[in-house]
Amino acid sequence: MKYSRLTREQFQELHPEFVNFLATQSIDKAEWDRIKSERPDLAEQELDVFSDLIWEGVLSKAAYLENTSPQQVFLFHLGATEMQLIMVKVSEKADLTTPEGIVWLQENLMEDSVELFTASKTYSEDRSGDIFQLIQQGAVITQGSLYRAIQPMIA
Repeated sequence: MKYSRLTREQFQELHPEFVNFLATQSIDKAEWDRIKSERPDLAEQELDVFSDLIWEGVLSKAAYLENTSPQQVFLFHLGATEMQLIMVKVSEKADLTTPEGIVWLQENLMEDSVELFTASKTYSEDRSGDIFQLIQQGAVITQGSLYRAIQPMIA
């Protein structure tokens, strides 16, 4: 398994896709029930393969990530060959994990209490693996609104 197994809730949300996945392997409900009871190891493998397929699709489409803590925000723009990073660090007692903290940041972005850093990094041979590693470290996939709001101010 390359990534991580989907949660029970994720499998429930993706039930139609999982049924289609099994159907592509000529496995119907009766066959799946038989596999689960007689060959649980094979059922586990199927769950892992499906999870990896879903992760691969999600990661290949991801364009932005955010990793937020109370005093720092890491904003990633995921390009085709490299990722761009904007790191925001605040010395005030604003909590950037709250909506109020983000409003504070937008109003005080150019103040001395806010530090901005930028960097870029070329992906390894495994772009999706690099992105997944950031997610494992706490980043979440976003639409990139905060990145796009800050980026013109530092360009």
